[in-house]
Amino acid sequence: MAKTVKPYKDSDLGKKEQVTKMFDTISKNYDGLNRVISLGIDVKWRKKVVQIVGKNNPKQILDIATGTGDLALMMAKTLQPDRVVGLDISPGMLEVGKQKVAKEKLTEKIEMIVGDSENMSFKDNTFDAITVSFGVRNFADLDKGLQEIERVLKPTGILVI
Repeated sequence: MAKTVKPYKDSDLGKKEQVTKMFDTISKNYDGLNRVISLGIDVKWRKKVVQIVGKNNPKQILDIATGTGDLALMMAKTLQPDRVVGLDISPGMLEVGKQKVAKEKLTEKIEMIVGDSENMSFKDNTFDAITVSFGVRNFADLDKGLQEIERVLKPTGILVI
């Protein structure tokens, strides 16, 4: 039987609501915290993901749990796809990401949207590549999230978690 893991054990909120609340609260400090906590390894991991995804020359990329958009930005600049969609349940994290996208003048290429990885509004077989860097641990229902990923990923597409 799967164990339910919640960020706040003393809360009546569901996991998605708790994750949203947690990331909204830390969104302005997240990037710095992530670099320190991971000892900078997060940057190396992103570079490796871009290298793997780039082998398929994707034109439509979905970055699930995009957070502040670091991977979406790196893929847009390095791989030159037609479009990158950054999806996240935290409006606070996305707001930080949108500011970074605007600063890099990539608003025509990167779309940052609030959304749930377990119930995506995209059509079947939309994306050539889908990435989930660190957020898969925050899926409330991992099986449902993976089924949704499979649905929106093209049969020849690549998934990197």
